[in-house]
Amino acid sequence: MFDGIGVFPLAARNVGINTIWSSEIDKNAISISKRHFPEVEQLGDITKLRAKDLKPVDIITFGSPCQNFSTAGDLTGLTGEKSSLFHHAIRFIKEMRYVTNGKYPTFVIWENVCGAFVSGDRMDFRAILESFSSTQVPMPKLKWANAGMVRGREFELCWRVLDAQYFGEPKLLQRRKRIFIVFDFGGFRSHKILYKPKDLLKYSETIGNVKDKDTKSNRRDLDKAGRQIPNIRPFQDRQMREGAKRKNETIFRSSFGKSNEPFPTLLASNPIMFACWVEGKEEEGCIRYLTPVECERLMGLPDNYTKYGADGKVIIDSARYKALGNAIALPCVEYIMSGIKEEMLTLDKKEQESG
Repeated sequence: MFDGIGVFPLAARNVGINTIWSSEIDKNAISISKRHFPEVEQLGDITKLRAKDLKPVDIITFGSPCQNFSTAGDLTGLTGEKSSLFHHAIRFIKEMRYVTNGKYPTFVIWENVCGAFVSGDRMDFRAILESFSSTQVPMPKLKWANAGMVRGREFELCWRVLDAQYFGEPKLLQRRKRIFIVFDFGGFRSHKILYKPKDLLKYSETIGNVKDKDTKSNRRDLDKAGRQIPNIRPFQDRQMREGAKRKNETIFRSSFGKSNEPFPTLLASNPIMFACWVEGKEEEGCIRYLTPVECERLMGLPDNYTKYGADGKVIIDSARYKALGNAIALPCVEYIMSGIKEEMLTLDKKEQESG
């Protein structure tokens, strides 16, 4: 639900999970998703979905609209026009549980901005947890923690803030903090999925045993660059505008990023600017916007993932920027999906062994 450009289905497919149907209303996003997943049934408006009309599924995912949760928005939260659509997702999930006698779905994944922790005087996140769990959840004294758990007799809910810059390949250098909830109707496995240790190295060799060929490849790239590594400094656009508006030099100067630090969170409203130059050749440097392909890479997506629609026509850049700014970082979702796959395979094995 709220499928966007199909990042949840892509993560699922990458770990061996099939997507049956999806719900989205943005025409460009639907077209991009249909190009990559022509076999997936597109259902349209979530407010019109009824569980009795659809094939039951093991996993339901949704990143409900964040506009009213975001600090860049109005913080009206669950009462806002967009973010209130969260309740339709919960309604649909409960309908499916009812029509399948509690068998489906087994897992639900929810994603949203960290503003959900503070909107509605912190009451919105409590309402979200209670909507999932149908149980009373106590309020924290000061603020919601970046990770937590609600457990009942037959379910387990865990939430955790994941930052995209710590996931995926080294090329993924974007600060993108998002809340993820994993709800397990079938047992107490959410913590195994959302809190599982993440490999810090792609390969099992320890740092002390790194082979010399690895360092040689790095030296080769350095030689190709003429032993000149460029400085890349992304701009904090909103902070820059705020500093200029308030005529605050300190805020304005701090909006210029440090050399080679992660890019700020991609937004749907406008692309990110950055400066690039080589030491000693500053006059040859430039200031420019990220290209759509560079934005795709920051999201962990394949190059040109958003370039074409289902009809083969090129998607305009402004629509690509919007779609990517509203999307979810692929490596974060793959981390969760792979955990679900492991738990479901473990359950299947236990059932086979027990006869």
